[in-house]
Amino acid sequence: MPPIEAVVLDLGNVLVFHDDPILFQRMSAWGGADPVSIRARMLKLWDAINRGTLAGNELRRTICEVAGSHTVMEEEAFVELWNCHFRVHAEMLPILDKLLERTKVLLLTNVNELHWRYVRPLLPHLDLFHALVVSYDEKMAKPDSQIFELAIKRAGIPADRIAYFDDVQTFVDVASSLGITGRLFTDAPSFRRQLAELGIAI
Repeated sequence: MPPIEAVVLDLGNVLVFHDDPILFQRMSAWGGADPVSIRARMLKLWDAINRGTLAGNELRRTICEVAGSHTVMEEEAFVELWNCHFRVHAEMLPILDKLLERTKVLLLTNVNELHWRYVRPLLPHLDLFHALVVSYDEKMAKPDSQIFELAIKRAGIPADRIAYFDDVQTFVDVASSLGITGRLFTDAPSFRRQLAELGIAI
């Protein structure tokens, strides 16, 4: 196998945790709908949200309806609720410090604008990444092969010299189908071991 010259990382549940049940509980407490029904309806909306086709005031109105309310929440309160479920994966930060010294690091994430605005300042490491491939900004989202191809292009090296880490197996499989070395992310210690197996000792 050719040496790995770039590592591409997912954002959610890799660099930051997103505890969706917390979000759904908060939505339920505000609007009254059952968290189970909220989850079911949100599953149908995430793709449009991540592509940026459902955004702005229309996103706010839609999320309020999903929560069970016909009243649209004030913008400031909505932004706080919409981002209530994030926390930085602190165990990854020292690994990132060393990884950035060893190789190119890129981000490839499905994320909407409001989540990105909230999370971005929490991760100053992103300033040092070689490239950030953000779904809403590109108007495409995983599992589209095009967004993976864009990440390959921005890495500036052949696919077989890139390793990709994601907590969703479907996305790992798409990356692998394009010649990228795909690995399922589970936790920070396993990530460190996976890097070592790929010749990147951290």
